[in-house]
Amino acid sequence: MRAHPAGPRHGDVVANPGPPPRRAQSGVALDPAVWPTTAERDGSGALVIGGCDLRDLAAEFGTPLFVLDEEDFRSRAAQFRIAYADPSGTANVYYAAKAFLATAVARWAVEEGLGIDVASGGELAVALAGGCDGARLLQHGNNKSRAEIAAALDAGVARIVVDSLPEVDLVAAEASARGLRADVLVRVTVGVEAHTHEFIATAHEDQKFGLSLASGAAEEAVRKVVDDPALRFRGLHSHIGSQIFDASGFEVAAARVISLAGRLVRAGIGVEELDLGGGMGIAYVPDDDPIPVSEMADALRRIVADACAREGIGVPRLLFEPGRAIVGPAGITVYEVGTIKPVELDHGQVRTYVSVDGGMSDNVRTALYDADYTVVLANRVSDAESMLCRVVGKHCESGDVVVRDAWLPADLAPGDLLALAATGAYCRSMASQYNYLPRPAVVGVRGGSTRVVLRRETPRDLLALDPGAEPE
Repeated sequence: MRAHPAGPRHGDVVANPGPPPRRAQSGVALDPAVWPTTAERDGSGALVIGGCDLRDLAAEFGTPLFVLDEEDFRSRAAQFRIAYADPSGTANVYYAAKAFLATAVARWAVEEGLGIDVASGGELAVALAGGCDGARLLQHGNNKSRAEIAAALDAGVARIVVDSLPEVDLVAAEASARGLRADVLVRVTVGVEAHTHEFIATAHEDQKFGLSLASGAAEEAVRKVVDDPALRFRGLHSHIGSQIFDASGFEVAAARVISLAGRLVRAGIGVEELDLGGGMGIAYVPDDDPIPVSEMADALRRIVADACAREGIGVPRLLFEPGRAIVGPAGITVYEVGTIKPVELDHGQVRTYVSVDGGMSDNVRTALYDADYTVVLANRVSDAESMLCRVVGKHCESGDVVVRDAWLPADLAPGDLLALAATGAYCRSMASQYNYLPRPAVVGVRGGSTRVVLRRETPRDLLALDPGAEPE
């Protein structure tokens, strides 16, 4: 059974290469659901993003290369801001920095009216350096250190999402030492796991995040916060999964967390805010069909309003934390083709292994989750017959697969460029230096202009932390 980002219970939810196109030329068309908004082919057939020819970008910045469409990012951020707009004017959409963060990206998010959700001290530092005011930050993490909590309080973060009973005491101690009263949300684990169009609802919560609703730990944490003069209880948080394509899982989760809200309200504890987390899905391949942002927003408002009506309580202010849904489609990866190796399979079928100059060090999602991607020839078009390919990396690891099954032109040759769609999220942010490969650059493009978002690492960077590499 193949793996799935949701875990083994979802392992049968997989894609397959499908029938081969008659000619690779059929790959010229770019599915707008998968590729960035500005993606197009020029007159020579080369792929252009943000008005920039990928051949020119590869020549100037090298490969592998992450290309980030600034216009696409901004338009998706604006869609979320508008769809989830709150009349109060306070940021109720927080860009999830874990998907991908750099100071430029932080600025784009802030300029489009979003706050930023950070999950570590490092993400907090980058968001602040990118110009995000502390009042527009939300701090996450299941194991926040004392130093991270202190840094968040010193920065004036809007909310700290407490994730355990000991953390309540830790936040209170750091706030009290500063003469502050920290605003907190309590993260509730509600026993709902949602991915794509499927969800699983259980009576238990077997995961590292949050406080159990079923065991009573969540309610205990709320009362602990309310009783501490250094803390101010603002509301509840619930995150149920990733790559969610419809609202059905949220319906069950919202009913459960709002039942807790109802008990709290009846006990005289106000619940001003409800943060439903993120997890909104994107299209990695043409068959993926995530619900449009505005439709999801309308569905979630209705779900929450209905659940609150059943409990007889007012509707709290809603908060959301999209990350992948904003930056994922805006990014692509450009690779250069190296070794091409045909391998005969059972029944006489041939799969061609196409090695590129990156791999699991810049995109671990295929190895980790068996993720599917769309890949095309980027530097030209071809009318050659199609061949079944497996695009693999250059690492010393048999699981170093970039795209498990893809149809590419039979005249593919070393030096050609391949473009992989929808790599803006959880690729560069999860990148490593495995085999001491320098991590790729990230280049932003817009209107034919480029900007380096993150520069490419060099051998000097690889040696910088090794005292034994210093000259005598």
